[in-house]
Amino acid sequence: MKQLLIEYSLKNNRLDIRVQVVPRASKSEVVGEHNGSLRVRVAAPPVDGAANEELIRVLAKKFELPRRALSIVRGEASRIKHVRIEIGTRDLKTLLRSLVADNG
Repeated sequence: MKQLLIEYSLKNNRLDIRVQVVPRASKSEVVGEHNGSLRVRVAAPPVDGAANEELIRVLAKKFELPRRALSIVRGEASRIKHVRIEIGTRDLKTLLRSLVADNG
């Protein structure tokens, strides 16, 4: 099994992860780990919050969580963002399985 080296912190049912966003991609997708960040390509441009909205949509779908469970807590205007995921124990297991399945 491949080990993921994504920077994160877990506290009080909140998982904070570092995400590197690549805007204006040909399609929106989670592509794996890059320099300690989860790398996500989004088709939306970085204009008027469109790329941020697409990032939340892609991650919510990937982790099988409602969009309201995810928020950008730092880096809204940057390619490197810190995303907070409000999770329960069952959701954490699902989230980890989805990350490892794609990268293992």
